[in-house]
Amino acid sequence: MKVNVYYGGRGLLDDPTIYVLNKMEEVLKELRVTVERILIYEHKNEIATLPQTLKDADGIILATTIEWLGIGGYMQQFLDSCWLYGDKEKIKTTYMQPIVMSTTYGEREGEMTLANAWEILGGLPCPGLCGYVDDLVSFEMNKDYNLIIEKKAESLYRTISQKMKSLPNSNLAVKQSVLRTTQMELTPQESEQLSKYVSDDSYVKKQKEDIQELASMFKDRLGKVQQEEESAYIDQFQEHFVPQENFSARYLFILSERKKPLFVEVNGEVLNIRYGQEENVDIYAKLAPEVMDSVVDGRMTFQRAFMTGEMTAKGNFKILRMLDTLFSFA
Repeated sequence: MKVNVYYGGRGLLDDPTIYVLNKMEEVLKELRVTVERILIYEHKNEIATLPQTLKDADGIILATTIEWLGIGGYMQQFLDSCWLYGDKEKIKTTYMQPIVMSTTYGEREGEMTLANAWEILGGLPCPGLCGYVDDLVSFEMNKDYNLIIEKKAESLYRTISQKMKSLPNSNLAVKQSVLRTTQMELTPQESEQLSKYVSDDSYVKKQKEDIQELASMFKDRLGKVQQEEESAYIDQFQEHFVPQENFSARYLFILSERKKPLFVEVNGEVLNIRYGQEENVDIYAKLAPEVMDSVVDGRMTFQRAFMTGEMTAKGNFKILRMLDTLFSFA
């Protein structure tokens, strides 16, 4: 039998949780149980990989100290990693005993937090141990307290060895009906690999750099596309412009799927063409870019596009008919 102890405190010499764990480990080792203590604070940069250490454990102890509020950040990060990267099938068969000692208020709430978290993960919680310690020396010298700690260790051993069952609890029902957080469907091997990647600062940094590079690349491409859209057709209109004496008109071409319309202004021999919204125009024309491509390529005229319904227009139709005279694409 093997029991892993996950300690979420800060490792202070006067931490009462460390004393409790030492006493429990003594009892478990007398019962020929292999005990491995994992100090989470020593693995703070690789907490995401710690759930993989559950693989060969028959049971675990989650131990932490409440110094001012709650179970502390290290233990919370470990539980988060179990939720994100842990092997849920393995957790389902793993017994957990919470050990929470306090130098302030909140040890019962801390024990309940650990028990609830393990149940929601799908694991099997065991009766835990919690207590308030004002003076560590008097606590260590109290034989009754030591006896309680030893009994808890024996209780954990019996629970694991006899594979004791427990009644159903509401946390499992809550998980199935309410906690429907979207998660990636990963195999245990994929979860293990992902947790290694997450804990690898250099890998995460490289991923962020790659994302920034891709974002920059797509931004440049998007900018180039927008620039190409805002210059499309202008050269063709200028090259095929045929000035008409004493003729002036303002055209606005609304091209579908383009953000800005194409404005064309003719005033004798002067041609003004650009993309942008304009008011007081003589002709409003609406057509698809494919139709405009056909016109500037000489495969279709503006008049034919209008007659076939591929271009709609409103305004002075005498001025509309002048388009094919002003711009000789054929």
